[in-house]
Amino acid sequence: MGDTGLLVTLAFALGVGVVGAVLAARLGQSVILGYILAGVVIGPHTPGFVGNTAAVTALADIGIILLLFSIGVHLNVRDLLRVGRAAIGGGIAQVVITLGLGFLIGTALGWPAIEALFFGAVISISSSAVLGKILGEHGAGDSEHGHLALAWSTVQDLGTIMLVVVLSAAAGHGSNLVANLALGTGKALLFLALLIPLGLVVLPRLLDWVAALHNREIFVLSVAALALGIAYASSLFGVSLALGAFVAGIVVGESDLAHQILGAILPLRDIFAALFFVSIGMLVDPAFALRHWPLVLLTVALIVPVKGALVVGLTAAFGYPLRTALLAGATLAQAGEFSFLLARLGADLRVVSPAVFSLMLAGAVASIVLSPAVYRAAGGLGIWVERHHPPASRAEPVAVEEGMRGHAVICGYGRVGRVIVEALRPHLSLLVVEQDQRAVRLLRDQHWPGVLTLVGDAANPAVLERLNLGQARLLVVAIPDPLAVRELVAYARRVNPTLDIVVRTHSTAEHAYLARYGVTESVLGELELAREMTRYALRHVGCGLDRPVQDAENGTASSREVAGGASRAGDR
Repeated sequence: MGDTGLLVTLAFALGVGVVGAVLAARLGQSVILGYILAGVVIGPHTPGFVGNTAAVTALADIGIILLLFSIGVHLNVRDLLRVGRAAIGGGIAQVVITLGLGFLIGTALGWPAIEALFFGAVISISSSAVLGKILGEHGAGDSEHGHLALAWSTVQDLGTIMLVVVLSAAAGHGSNLVANLALGTGKALLFLALLIPLGLVVLPRLLDWVAALHNREIFVLSVAALALGIAYASSLFGVSLALGAFVAGIVVGESDLAHQILGAILPLRDIFAALFFVSIGMLVDPAFALRHWPLVLLTVALIVPVKGALVVGLTAAFGYPLRTALLAGATLAQAGEFSFLLARLGADLRVVSPAVFSLMLAGAVASIVLSPAVYRAAGGLGIWVERHHPPASRAEPVAVEEGMRGHAVICGYGRVGRVIVEALRPHLSLLVVEQDQRAVRLLRDQHWPGVLTLVGDAANPAVLERLNLGQARLLVVAIPDPLAVRELVAYARRVNPTLDIVVRTHSTAEHAYLARYGVTESVLGELELAREMTRYALRHVGCGLDRPVQDAENGTASSREVAGGASRAGDR
């Protein structure tokens, strides 16, 4: 009977989870939201089928272990160091300030100090999964605010290690907080002292040996056993299973097999992580959220506008342009998987009441729902602010010659812009605009004649005025931010209606918009890549280039069109 109960609960949990994930995806939301809502549907607080909470929770423990292990493997410490003090200093300051603010509000509402502390911790952490989805959908993964937000989220993830230790010690049954904290920290340090040498020396060699067998099943099984085994070992040191798995992922992720490890664990992670979020939803009481909607709104306000504004202020304080700060703040203005982990930790330790737990989760879920709209609004607000109150440009006065004519303006010197500059510089004068000062220094070190540089945000009105687009021959927009691209195109068309403009874009909708509003050539990267690969495939199988090829974007295109598009993609 117990097995039947587990099977039925598992079937319902996964089935309803699939339905919730599909609905969330169709609405442009994170699938995490769909899983949580599925848990609410089969939970004890809603009518209909009620799942076995204990069974789902047991399976969910495996999910959180695999989820945090994969996050640790994927975590890129090098990217964090590359962004530098803004992400590290700003991220630490934001977590501390937000946690303190949540603690003060919680105590003002009459909650116990430990419960208020958990509340502050939950609202201080953002979701790397949600922000990654938003950046990917807007093609902003390579943007300055994208790199900053991802590094900032990494700082938050690492900070969760300390939060778990501190909160677990603070929730200890003993009355001596200092002793509990010292004991918890000592156990965690002992665990790390044993794990780090093991992870850097023994485990990579062991995984190399397993990989040499060229048997995927054995490799997947080995990785799963490794994640679960290290998580279990961490519990022997008084460290939470989730924390042990996360640290193990960070250590193992430094090996050369990191990508193979991640690929092996992802299918298992996705299944069991779905159960984790379903188990979270089963603990939510929707009636509580409806009865106490003012508290839910307060929680959402702390997560979205307050935390977002704090990120904006800290980012601007480190010298980033206002628009970059606004977009970074909007990207981080939500809660996520580590917030759910901390809330679950408080509930498991019995220091967070069911009412406050439901409040935390309701606010976190609402912040995830609002996240895409907040990001779009922040981009528009940033452009409006810079248009009406342009800040002082960071461009050096000596970088631009007065009266430039017949030149090409290249906006962006990233992976795409560098190829374009290298191809165009022998043929005409170039003015390169880039807000990453390290990229500009790299370009200036080349000492190429006829290549001038301007440090600044290409969508900044103060910078736009210095591009002399009215006398330019060509404008190439190689930045990934669609809102900035639109601003550039609109300005360029106002000052030079006949200017040739070529831009990069990441979506068919943006591709169509730019084609309607004055862009000479709009390059959709995925489409051009598909055309190039199709051209090669046709030539390789000996079909020639005269066979029609179905184009999913524009209907049927001739192979000559495919080849032409591919050639243009290669030239770019």
